[in-house]
Amino acid sequence: MSSQILGSVHQAPAVQTPTKRSADALRINSILGKFRLSAQLQTRSQRSIRHCQQVTRPNRSAVCQSTKSATPVVEKVDLDARVAVVLGTQWGDEGKGKLVDILAQKYEIVARAQGGANAGHTIYDDKGTKYALHLVPSGILNKGAMCVVGNGVVIHLPTLFEEIETLAGQGVEIEGRLLISDRAHLLFDLHKEIDGLREDELAGKKIGTTKRGIGPAYASKAIRNGLRVVDLKDKEAFADKLRKLAMDGSKRFEGFQYDVEADIESFVEIAKRVLPYVGDTVSMINDSYDSGKRILVEGANATMLDLDFGTYPYVTSSNPSIGGVAVGLGLAPNKFEAIIGVAKAYTTRVGSGPYPTEIFGKEAETMREVGHEYGVTTGRPRRVGWLDIPALRYATRINGLTHINLTKLDCLDALETIKLGTEYHIDGKPLPSIPADLSTLEAVDVVYEDIPGWQTDISKCRSWDELPANAKSYIARIEELVGVKCKWIGVGPGRDAIVVQP
Repeated sequence: MSSQILGSVHQAPAVQTPTKRSADALRINSILGKFRLSAQLQTRSQRSIRHCQQVTRPNRSAVCQSTKSATPVVEKVDLDARVAVVLGTQWGDEGKGKLVDILAQKYEIVARAQGGANAGHTIYDDKGTKYALHLVPSGILNKGAMCVVGNGVVIHLPTLFEEIETLAGQGVEIEGRLLISDRAHLLFDLHKEIDGLREDELAGKKIGTTKRGIGPAYASKAIRNGLRVVDLKDKEAFADKLRKLAMDGSKRFEGFQYDVEADIESFVEIAKRVLPYVGDTVSMINDSYDSGKRILVEGANATMLDLDFGTYPYVTSSNPSIGGVAVGLGLAPNKFEAIIGVAKAYTTRVGSGPYPTEIFGKEAETMREVGHEYGVTTGRPRRVGWLDIPALRYATRINGLTHINLTKLDCLDALETIKLGTEYHIDGKPLPSIPADLSTLEAVDVVYEDIPGWQTDISKCRSWDELPANAKSYIARIEELVGVKCKWIGVGPGRDAIVVQP
């Protein structure tokens, strides 16, 4: 069998017959002017090898003349939707925080609906100052926005206050701008302890969690012995519930170590500190909508890590897909006017689990360095791979995406050829969607299309016309295969490093 790129836009060569046990070699002689490598690209089976010609990068000014956008980025990226949702479409780390930060300048409410401190969003202000966020919504840099932590989030309060103190040290005003749901569940150090013990039990089949206690906290919620933020209002009842929760952990896990009395004592002061931030976010969100205010929802994690739709059990413990927004905020889905999916121009994944388009070897290491692919929360190196169209199409259908924000396109600048995973095959037959059975997903043969690269620095591009033709063709092919427009294209980490497609 063989596969060809449809249409004449790309003028790409015919694609090799898909095979899980085949490999292509990609020689990258210069990546972003730093890395000079001549090595083999090893795909999943690392079996056959071919060599590509040396990459010679054109002068970066040949394509991009501008170094700063003539129009303020906030004006360029403005969105005509009173309620907009930003979701991850892959395995997380797509760069959701940057778009949320930009859009938040025009929204009065910015809300988190699910997840916990396992989510890490890195954003930059206009001066290039870096902010690493885990629980505080990325809209915090907009002084006019109220940031909401919804009922679907699990909150480790000491971590939250560390984050607040760090932001305050960077000059970010928090007081009066953060509202925490009284229905949100609390995450304790005992959940972190259980997270680690649970991973140890799994031995060679570890999930690869962040060990931040997210799964055990959601487990406590599901079996109804968890504590909520509202429980902090009654000291005695809080202490009794926490003792029972700790007893449950000690009975279940050998080696469980947790000083419940010390934690009860520490939460006396924590309660005093957090209660001024606490309120009924369900009423607040809906009242804000009824009064005409604009609401932006910031997703955490991503669809392929969704508890129901992801590569279970190698997933997170909440629903980062669109359903989690309605449940995690109490905001009805008929109010969502724009649902934006954020996708990298390639893919990454942290932890264990199937990853059909994964790249191995030295080129993977180089791509990881170029893209700074290390977890914001854990610092762990991310696995890297080619863009996976079946996974992106799957996420698009589940979430009902209206727009796509394609990020980190500049990280592909030096590649002579870019591989695009377009189909999964089993026994020579295409799969209609992402299979639930992981053994099937592990065994798929990926059909790749070879897309010509642009081999020039696009990091200074600020308008659609400045992008090279081959970059536009790559974007167009993604749109053709997925059926949703890539409205925003990220070309660098800075707030202004974004291109809007007309």
